[in-house]
Amino acid sequence: MSLSVQIGLLLALATAFASVLGFLYKHRGAVASPRVDMRHPLRTSFALFRNPWYVLGIVIALVGWGFHVGALALAPISLVQATIAGGLVLLTVTADRLFAHEVTRREWAGVALAALGLAFLAGSAGDVGEDAHADYEVARLVGYLGTVAGAAVVVPFFAVGRAHEGVLFGASAGMFWAASDTAIKALSGNLGESSVVGILIHPLAAVIALASLAGLIVSARGLQTGKAVPVIAVTSVAANALTIAAGPIVFAEPMPEDALGVALRVGAFALVICAAAMTPAPVSAARAVEAR
Repeated sequence: MSLSVQIGLLLALATAFASVLGFLYKHRGAVASPRVDMRHPLRTSFALFRNPWYVLGIVIALVGWGFHVGALALAPISLVQATIAGGLVLLTVTADRLFAHEVTRREWAGVALAALGLAFLAGSAGDVGEDAHADYEVARLVGYLGTVAGAAVVVPFFAVGRAHEGVLFGASAGMFWAASDTAIKALSGNLGESSVVGILIHPLAAVIALASLAGLIVSARGLQTGKAVPVIAVTSVAANALTIAAGPIVFAEPMPEDALGVALRVGAFALVICAAAMTPAPVSAARAVEAR
């Protein structure tokens, strides 16, 4: 493994911790703020910034975002997301010990299995440790970004008023951030060839900005309407799984050549989906929590 890739993975580890910490502070601020109205998302989101806990969470998340950009520029996208996915296990410990959230056995198990599945999924990607793998075909990139972002737009329309509204909004946020992260990875291939101005006016920069902002808005609504650990876990699973998938789909990272390797990767995806599905409480329990 090259030195640049190793540095990228260290940045990814820092990203993982900053992400968990930022999420939990944003949750603390979001639940104490007026609810985000999806009919007026921008205007109602501004109220969140009056809460110092939410602002602190945003600052920490921005630091983590900077680490993430550096990691994506130096290391393959699947290895970066594997490291961040493994850091998901910090969520339950941090929420329980530092933020005094009541974490159920179901949530402990769901988060642990999701982290294991994501880490195995990315770790079984094959020999990708010597190159950043930032090359892509425009048509394939546009198709992937359009599919992921389109799904992220559709999900909130089915979320409002449902028992797991917060989790569904979290999934939408994760999809938006997966689109943003994939665009960041693609844009990182131009860092040595374009000026700062060239990077800022690149069409992918607009995609990154819009997807990041949309993710921030729907994430806030999810944190306000759902329990912290399930919402954050599902957000992270959606973001990581779709970003890992972009490795072979968009950036031509090698897939396992044998049938067993392919079967193991499919099994890892299935584990991630099952773990994400089991983390939220059953519908009846979720409604009981909302009624309190």
